[in-house]
Amino acid sequence: MLVHAPYVSRKVSRRLPRKQSRNGSHCVSESRVMKSRDTLVRLKRFQAEEKRRRVVQIETMIAEFGRMAGDLDREIAAEEQRSGVADPSHFAYSTYARAARTRRDNLHQSAEDLRGQLDEAKARFEEASEELAKVQTMDLRDKSVEVARERTDMPLRAVRM
Repeated sequence: MLVHAPYVSRKVSRRLPRKQSRNGSHCVSESRVMKSRDTLVRLKRFQAEEKRRRVVQIETMIAEFGRMAGDLDREIAAEEQRSGVADPSHFAYSTYARAARTRRDNLHQSAEDLRGQLDEAKARFEEASEELAKVQTMDLRDKSVEVARERTDMPLRAVRM
């Protein structure tokens, strides 16, 4: 007589693996905890990387504004030399030089505002880096505890088999 294995539904096969603890009771596998810890580490790493990118972006913008202001300074000097009038309050002062001066001043003001944002972004990046370090330390500690637990359980498993 041919005996068939009982039908196993998908729900049953997708159950969490269970381990037997030292006292004999069953508990949910720690692999799920480790998996969520890995996810948390990846999340914190992503957040820290985003904060670092923001800091680099702001620093790049400040440098670009400084370069553009330098270009405008050279254009203003060239225009003043060409027109022969260097006093902005003079009635014959170049309209182009006056507009370039205003743009340059706006760039300096924007760069100064960005420096304030840069300080805030650096503080946020440091916080995110500290959180990442904490989570990585917890993850490393948990993994070392798990390895130590497996090493201590191995002789027990060998005896049971």
